[in-house]
Amino acid sequence: MKKKQRYSGVVYSTDETFAYHVEEEFKEESTPPKSKQNLRVMLDKKMRGGKMVTLVKGFVGTSEDLEVLGKLLKQKCGVGGSTKEGEIIIQGDFRQRILQLLTDEGYRAKLAGG
Repeated sequence: MKKKQRYSGVVYSTDETFAYHVEEEFKEESTPPKSKQNLRVMLDKKMRGGKMVTLVKGFVGTSEDLEVLGKLLKQKCGVGGSTKEGEIIIQGDFRQRILQLLTDEGYRAKLAGG
């Protein structure tokens, strides 16, 4: 992820009354209820050296809630993985198990992709 510059556009000003206008920090969205989430579970092996991973996309909410859901899925599947940029990455092909776990937890989820 690229780092935003603190000051955009102005390099130097000779005006003594000039004040920089700093953009506000990015605020994460609050996490909607589980039944309002629309998650997609898919298999992916692009750019992973031929190894398959299960992706869960479409999560809306805070990064802390994404981490909690990712940790739950990794524990229930007994494998490793990570969470980044609104995606949960689980090592291996666990589409059916993850779909069942998500629906049991109350999320709206469905299989996507080929």
